[in-house]
Amino acid sequence: MSVFEIRDNFYLNGKPVKIISGAIHYFRIVPEYWRDRLEKLKAMGCNTVETYIPWNLHEREKGEFCFEGILDIERFVGLAEDLGLHVILRPSPYICAEWEFGGLPAWLLREDGMRLRVSYGPFLRHVEEYYKVLLPKLAPLQCTKGGPVILMQVENEYGYYANDRAYLEEIRRLMREGGVEVPLVTSDGPFPESLNAGKLPGALPTGNFGSRTADRFHTLQEYTEAGPLMSTE
Repeated sequence: MSVFEIRDNFYLNGKPVKIISGAIHYFRIVPEYWRDRLEKLKAMGCNTVETYIPWNLHEREKGEFCFEGILDIERFVGLAEDLGLHVILRPSPYICAEWEFGGLPAWLLREDGMRLRVSYGPFLRHVEEYYKVLLPKLAPLQCTKGGPVILMQVENEYGYYANDRAYLEEIRRLMREGGVEVPLVTSDGPFPESLNAGKLPGALPTGNFGSRTADRFHTLQEYTEAGPLMSTE
């Protein structure tokens, strides 16, 4: 059992740790290759692997869940742990990831008046029902339970979409009530407009960007309350 904390830096069991992470999306790779890809990621110098979790694959039809084969997230995380890697999970509802409908199930659109990624009761009820199946699988994998998961993300790039703080707070509530104990992060473009809209008290803001690192971190620094700077993509 370990304690991962976000203060002025990242700390694991009281000692500073630098997260050097790479993305491997388990649902894009056949399980037979998972270990090979994780070994390659570690050989590159990474100490952490992160992955999104696509709602539209795990619940293709309402109430029909699958966590087997290529969707066995518990096995994937277990392999990472076997190799000594930390894990960051980004469990939706929306993932983007250049994935169909950003990972939202298409069956949501069958409901008249459906509103996505905002404080709309029917949408949030579907998220809650999904989380009641998903989160019990993820909770035991946290470092607080002896597993490798050190961080989880709330939503994804929400500041590009809307500024419904109550919605983000509800997603956070569902995660916490579902057993998520590790620190939380948000992830947005490192611009004032998206960071202001996507930030969530109690979650470390991180940035998605690919260039001008000094400038991007300078902007991000205004939002981290003296916390560490992190690029999540």
